[in-house]
Amino acid sequence: MSVESVFPALEPLLPRVSKPVQYVGGELNATVKDWDSANVRWALMYPDAYEVGLPNQGVMILYEVLNEQPDVLAERTYAVWPDLEALMREHGVPQFTVDAHRPVGAFDLLGVSFATELGYTNLLTALDLGGIPIHAADRTDDHPVVVAGGHAAFNPEPIAPFIDAAVLGDGEEAVLEITDIVRAWKAEGRPGGRDELLTRLAETGGVYVPRFYDVEYLPDGRIQRVVPNRERVPYRVFKRTTMDLDAWPYPKQPLVPLAESVHERMSVEIFRGCTRGCRFCQAGMITRPVRERSIEGIGAMVQRGLEATGFEEVGLLSLSSADHSEIAEITKGLADRYEGTNTSLSLPSTRVDAFNIDLANELSRNGRRSGLTFAPEGGSERIRRVINKMVSEEDLIRTVSAAFAAGWRQVKLYFMCGLPTETDDDVLQIAEMAKNVIRAGREVSGRKDIRCTISIGGFVPKPHTPFQWAGQCDPDTVDSRLRKLREAVNSDRSLGRNIGMRYHDGKPSLIEGLLSRGDRRVGLVVERVWREGGRFDGWSEHFSYERWVDAARVELEPLGVDLDWFTTREREELEVLPWDHLDSGLDKEWLWADWQDALDEREQDDCRWTPCFDCGVCPAMGTDIEVGPTGRKLLPISPVGKGSPVRNPTLVKG
Repeated sequence: MSVESVFPALEPLLPRVSKPVQYVGGELNATVKDWDSANVRWALMYPDAYEVGLPNQGVMILYEVLNEQPDVLAERTYAVWPDLEALMREHGVPQFTVDAHRPVGAFDLLGVSFATELGYTNLLTALDLGGIPIHAADRTDDHPVVVAGGHAAFNPEPIAPFIDAAVLGDGEEAVLEITDIVRAWKAEGRPGGRDELLTRLAETGGVYVPRFYDVEYLPDGRIQRVVPNRERVPYRVFKRTTMDLDAWPYPKQPLVPLAESVHERMSVEIFRGCTRGCRFCQAGMITRPVRERSIEGIGAMVQRGLEATGFEEVGLLSLSSADHSEIAEITKGLADRYEGTNTSLSLPSTRVDAFNIDLANELSRNGRRSGLTFAPEGGSERIRRVINKMVSEEDLIRTVSAAFAAGWRQVKLYFMCGLPTETDDDVLQIAEMAKNVIRAGREVSGRKDIRCTISIGGFVPKPHTPFQWAGQCDPDTVDSRLRKLREAVNSDRSLGRNIGMRYHDGKPSLIEGLLSRGDRRVGLVVERVWREGGRFDGWSEHFSYERWVDAARVELEPLGVDLDWFTTREREELEVLPWDHLDSGLDKEWLWADWQDALDEREQDDCRWTPCFDCGVCPAMGTDIEVGPTGRKLLPISPVGKGSPVRNPTLVKG
């Protein structure tokens, strides 16, 4: 396939599509390398729109890690909107990278990062536009090796027909090892063709190649076993874990989008993993153990990133950023460093029991004071015991009261609907909690303009969590509870008018559940939906529940299973789950015991501060939890040339 830029053919089409700037490339800190100087070439895809994909930290990190290698080239590609897709098909323009507008089909590897399963149909669009057979079995030595990653890769079975390989866990070291294998295979003259290359990847034990595993089914539709179908391939595939985050301070040169994106900020990941043990949270389970970045490492990344981008907001990212053992020292040190600038700090939603006003004040000291976000997740104390989110309503009211007294005016609260064992009353208590927040805010502030927004998502059981056996709540029940909740919020207009309510109906969640816990048979559904026009299923304006339901009926029922079988059915302890041969480090017996604790409404402690309770990760990884405190402080820094966000007070007045 030609490696020439397709931009001459693409450019005349851009005035005819929405947001054409997202396709032109040339972002600050983007990299374009000479094609012939590279021995291994990656196209990295985030299977969603540019505005969602560009800020993705995972893709940005791999893009930089790969391009630092002198003989490796990495470029980015994103899903194109349907308006451009139609024009590309009409004019013969293939799927392209935004960096040099090269055809994706010309690269050695196509790495696809899935944050959500609803991006699967976009993968098929990109493959088809790129001239790459959508079925892995039909590809030749001339086609890229399609590698899936991201959280959804912990159960890649629904897309097993379409990918060549999957990597579980952290990608920094994994992509370099894959690159080494491809480089050596090419240098040897591509012995054994594509099959030998995939075998070499699989025998590392850290790359899953679906074609090398056979799935056998029982008469009732359950899986009997998953077994390798050749030598050199392991029975289980392990996840990759990057232990020393300070050794991987990426991205060093964050990309600055040309078009508006969902996050207009420079982000630094301050730690990975979580030991809180929320039973619904796949991210918290599969990213164990906790690994903290040092305070000096964070400070250096913030300084370098601000100088490289010009952003005025720094996001301190992790699954529970306020749990970093030195979060107070980090926020104060950064606020001191950027005193007098417009550089603000932000955290994702904060746990109520990890929040304090001093922390909030440091976050807003140099920038605007935005609303505060907390995630109680469940409306009643009973359901919070079930999901192991042990935050009392008294804790929440005490925390928001302190915030309102200190001058904050709005709070956002995140919840889920459709949780295991949930009743109508568990959901209706969300309304009373929101009203109590408004009452407390008015009392301590003496003001009427206190706002509380409740945001509610449908619960989806995920693999590698204690809820992987749970039956998913059906959409009608979810929608009924949300209607009752809205009525409860509006029952007292004096309070209800200050409470905003945002929610998604239960239908997309059910389809996400199908894709989340499905096996290879679900690939037939994905393909049918795509062939019938499915695109951007994570966007409500493009999602069609009826299209998915119809495809599931046509493809699954002849096989003796159906949509409900994969979603609302509760699994038994000894059932072979589609992902059991993919090792997240978690012990399946421990997950089952925690599921039983959930049903008994028993909470589990955070193992960072209590004795180990044998989830299995640390022995499986040969490591341990890595946390501070170190007792170190961030030192002041001097301006680093023109454009530095750090002012020198002796040189700058006013």
